[in-house]
Amino acid sequence: MVGIPDTFPITHDDYHANHIGRLLDGRQFFLTNPFVPAIGDSDGSEYIALFIFDPAGNLLAAQIDSLGPRKSLDQNAASKLYEDRLASLCDAQFTDIRIAPFKTVHEGVEFGLIPRERNDEEDVPAIEIQPGNYMAFFEPWDGEYYT
Repeated sequence: MVGIPDTFPITHDDYHANHIGRLLDGRQFFLTNPFVPAIGDSDGSEYIALFIFDPAGNLLAAQIDSLGPRKSLDQNAASKLYEDRLASLCDAQFTDIRIAPFKTVHEGVEFGLIPRERNDEEDVPAIEIQPGNYMAFFEPWDGEYYT
């Protein structure tokens, strides 16, 4: 896709990128909470997603847990599952990562850091986390994101 880098950095922070980093063997990880918003007659859905990448930034594995609609979410169970996923990364070092855009499908929903389709020539290239689009990356591809 024109204007989309082969790999791009994500800067570790205390917000959406607080659980990113590397494992001692060089693999990279990103633990996050994607969601399908509740719109109209759709209740939406909440998820926990753990993405594992090779040292070059290519997706190796995606472990996605469906939590159901936000309105009926068991917050204690969701927090425990998230902490379990985090604990499974026993040698995690929280730091910046560099990964390739990717897409995977779980229960018919697209997940990943997916290049946005450009509607016209004035639309700037972007990579958005899906579902939920709560992180978007743009040129100069410096690791910073917009919410």
